[in-house]
Amino acid sequence: MQQGLNAQNAIAQIQHNNRHMEYRQVLAVDADGQTAIHSGSKALGIWAEAQTHNAAAGGNLLANNKVPQAIIDDFSHTTGHIGDRLITALQAGLTAGGEAGPLHSAGLKIVGDEVPWPIADLRCDWTETCPLKALETAWNIYKPQMDDYIQRALDPRSAPSYGVPGDE
Repeated sequence: MQQGLNAQNAIAQIQHNNRHMEYRQVLAVDADGQTAIHSGSKALGIWAEAQTHNAAAGGNLLANNKVPQAIIDDFSHTTGHIGDRLITALQAGLTAGGEAGPLHSAGLKIVGDEVPWPIADLRCDWTETCPLKALETAWNIYKPQMDDYIQRALDPRSAPSYGVPGDE
């Protein structure tokens, strides 16, 4: 998509250029809100997908095939910052059944137009407690500072220092 492909053509190119696609799931949402999903026939366990304008959800090893649609429904009916909407949509997926086994990890990656890298990239790679709660906690700490991090990258002269020693 960075090369100008829409979601459907990007997925088609990935399918053409990669091996073992029957085991993979790839989801794409392009700048126009168009979506495309590839779910390989040998994805593990129960797998499902759902999509609407500006949103795509998919997963494997699911407790049931209704989980992605619950994510899409919640995301579509929630307003506010994209990060907040994604967190609540993930929680809706968990409420709908989530994974077929214990959930140990969760992640949130947000890209924007301001900079060529993710403006948020938060992960909880392993926990015995609810990783979505850990992800939500990390998001709630990061969110109020996100614009300042972007500003620091774009023009550090006008970004707050947050009282870093030596830069008060």
